[in-house]
Amino acid sequence: MTTPLHFNAFVMNTNSHIHHGQWRRSDAGQVDFNDVRLWIDLAQKLEAAKFDALFFADVTGVYGDADADFDVYIREGLQIPSNDPIPLVAALAVHTEKIGLALTSNVAQSHPYQFARQVSTLDHISNGRIAWNIVTGLQDNGARNFGFPRLTDHTERYAWAEEYVDVTYKLWEGSWDEGALLKDRENGVFGDSSKIHKINHESERYSVQGPHLPSPSPQRTPVLYQAGSSASGRDFAARNAEAVFLISPSPELARQQIEATRSRAVEFGRRGEDIKFFQGLSFVIGDTEEEALAKAEEYEKYISIEGYLAHSALVDSDGRVYDPQTPLRDVDTNTAKGFGEWVSKAITDREPIVADIAVLISRSTRLVGTPEQIADALEIWQAAGVDGINVINWVIPGSFEEFADKVLPVLRARGLAQSEYGDGPTLRDRLFGEARLNDRHPAAKYRGAFAPVEVGA
Repeated sequence: MTTPLHFNAFVMNTNSHIHHGQWRRSDAGQVDFNDVRLWIDLAQKLEAAKFDALFFADVTGVYGDADADFDVYIREGLQIPSNDPIPLVAALAVHTEKIGLALTSNVAQSHPYQFARQVSTLDHISNGRIAWNIVTGLQDNGARNFGFPRLTDHTERYAWAEEYVDVTYKLWEGSWDEGALLKDRENGVFGDSSKIHKINHESERYSVQGPHLPSPSPQRTPVLYQAGSSASGRDFAARNAEAVFLISPSPELARQQIEATRSRAVEFGRRGEDIKFFQGLSFVIGDTEEEALAKAEEYEKYISIEGYLAHSALVDSDGRVYDPQTPLRDVDTNTAKGFGEWVSKAITDREPIVADIAVLISRSTRLVGTPEQIADALEIWQAAGVDGINVINWVIPGSFEEFADKVLPVLRARGLAQSEYGDGPTLRDRLFGEARLNDRHPAAKYRGAFAPVEVGA
């Protein structure tokens, strides 16, 4: 029996997110990203098309050398200006009913106590449709914006992330027991204080007494996404993630990462199927193959190579940007290690260079063809172990409208896409069949962990 793929719309509250230069097209609505009506309209269209989620990326600074000018980013509108996704997600939650809403938040940008409160509030507002993409940051400039001299070491960032999520897990899962919220008008008791607990967390970076101020939201803990593809990132995902975002150059390389991560998850006491994997792909769709190829040529006219290079810039230990012609074997970077590892595996007939990362982003993760040809390709990705697709747009809303109108009907006919949202009101219900994290997840150990210990008579 064919299992339907999951589909997210992968976007950012900015002008130029992934495919740089396309904003110059006359049908590129993303230039008006400040207008909330653009996003409300998109979210409602995606919900009508039965997308699983609208997934917002985010950054906390500009890419590249933090001490150099950032003219290229301003000229391209490349993730600057950009807006915080959290307030936008709140707006979209009250204009939709079913679609999941995923937000990205860096562990450096918000104290875990404050962030946990924001997420619980959003999960209440949306009736359980929130996901969190856990990131550790990629930019020296982003680190400096929060008072750090430079980006923390790559491995140490994931140790920090482990500490950060531990605080949020205690707040979401342990601070309130089930049944603590009473709303008992007759007896004048709103909550049962015996079931609400301080967490008294103490660790290297955080001291959090608690209790969590919001009552448990429909999911308690949001659906947990993670996008790291380095060794440290894969270990973090194996322990914590419920969904992993891939930008793999090929189904075979995706299969290798999926199998390795699921194997590690088992070592951490979880099951391989506790994690779903989403491959990022963009689509050029034509009613005929010739039409699709012609459309691809049209997209090529707007591509900004300078934009792709700026987005994929790698910096050395001193924060200086590597020349695009630098062999990847000579690169020692603290930023996007995963991208370099992907390219090194994908290019085997010559020495890969830094500039190849831009090519990977712009061309190797796109599918060009008829709806039937695209469906054929997605079957290959699914056979490699991919559970879903993060659909990357060229333009908003047209790229998503075209995918919904042309590709999804073919996928549904093959059993590869859902026709209706599944049972259960929450995003986790529809992805995993239950509203709360399963008992194998590390957050589950905090359920009931802070209740007073009864002393025997």
